[in-house]
Amino acid sequence: MLYNHLMPKTRTQYICQQCGRVSAREMGRCPQCGAWNSMVEEVVAITPPPAAAHATRGLGASSTPRRLSEITGDAEERMPVSIGEFARVLGGGVVPGSVVLIGGDPGIGKSTLLLQVALEMARNSTVLYVSGEESERQIKMRALRLLRAEGQARSDDETALSIPENLLLVTETNLGVILGHIQQAKPGLLILDSVQTTYIQELDSSAGSVSQVRESASRLRELAKATGIAVFLIGHVTKEGAIAGPRILEHIVDTVLYLEGDRFQSYRLLRSVKNRFGATSEVGVFEMRERGLIEVTNPSEAFLAERMVNAPGSAIAVTMEGTRPILVEIQGLTSPTSFGNPRRTPNGLDFNRLLLTTAVLTRRLGLHLGEQDIFVNVIGGITIDEPAADLAMAVAIASSLRGQAVRADTVLIGEVGLSGELRMVGQMPARLREAAKLGFRSAIVPRRLRRLEPWPDDIQIVEARSLRQALDHALLGDNPTEGGG
Repeated sequence: MLYNHLMPKTRTQYICQQCGRVSAREMGRCPQCGAWNSMVEEVVAITPPPAAAHATRGLGASSTPRRLSEITGDAEERMPVSIGEFARVLGGGVVPGSVVLIGGDPGIGKSTLLLQVALEMARNSTVLYVSGEESERQIKMRALRLLRAEGQARSDDETALSIPENLLLVTETNLGVILGHIQQAKPGLLILDSVQTTYIQELDSSAGSVSQVRESASRLRELAKATGIAVFLIGHVTKEGAIAGPRILEHIVDTVLYLEGDRFQSYRLLRSVKNRFGATSEVGVFEMRERGLIEVTNPSEAFLAERMVNAPGSAIAVTMEGTRPILVEIQGLTSPTSFGNPRRTPNGLDFNRLLLTTAVLTRRLGLHLGEQDIFVNVIGGITIDEPAADLAMAVAIASSLRGQAVRADTVLIGEVGLSGELRMVGQMPARLREAAKLGFRSAIVPRRLRRLEPWPDDIQIVEARSLRQALDHALLGDNPTEGGG
């Protein structure tokens, strides 16, 4: 006890930002997940914090075990959101006491989207917007721009704009001070931009470190569960596209959303990768305009608006984004290579699926692709992860190589196997109904072995057993205008 003043008060450790592995020494590669340059230095206090720091921890004062039969199982009452695409991704609305994490590339529109949500939600309940990256003046200027673009006022008079009185704004990064503002304002919705700029004064590490992000998210989760306040957190992403900080951050929150899109295009996709209150893999489509992010209620029609009919190398696929079918145009282009190794360049499709499809076309159909550069692109900036687009990709490549156009009124749905066979994909009736609603008259699909649900009556179904049969039905003759719709 006499030598306590000589003992160190802090120690240095290294934590992997990807998996959270803790190491006592610096390493270039994480021994657990194998990620390079992911170990960050962190200074940890050895002396425990005061007991008062733990006084407010916990999800509630009473934690008595109860019988499951005594707990009400009614559906959670949600706070309505007038932005339909945002409500779709959340599962129908904002659940009180939920914690939602939104990530995305810099400048993609995360702050703009949540400011639009704050302006709408503040008309019915109190909203506290906490920013640690922008000044209050910057946020006010963005809010006025959004309101003016809606046509509420054409002059520079701020009094003519209907700014909600229940929208509170503060710039703060100290979590203790933020909790004090929350206790005073008692909001129904809290927006924090961003969780990486928030810090806890009791911890010696800097803001954005693994311990600060983990502890800040944990305390905000406890606040949400104890008070019923809905919390929205904006998270930074790494250069690989994952949310920065420890992986446990995504486990702490209830919902994880990613705002995706090409910054050189106007479309943005809000994708749900985790949702405890709704369907996962749901997607909402927005378009970036002067008035902010505008929801696209019919994304299939928007993605096909600039399609060039009867152009070789263009095929229409129907992909499922959560529970929503979306029609997208897949373009393929083949060109004689000038190098020893031909290039395979996909954009919006998986590289391995492109290699598989090219191998099947070469081996099973005898197409000479060994000396051709192949480029495949999904129009609109959307990314397709499911194998249902294999058939459309294969037909687009063959169409470009042969110089024959694909029938303009036909969609192609199916997975391509290594033997050249076509395999059925899920939710086929929903895909076909969406294609028929947009005016397509025929669809080429794999031959089904079990007839569980009837096909829609307003679209002609062509069942093909192999990729060769599908090409015979899909490609026009030598005259590209033949059969064009």
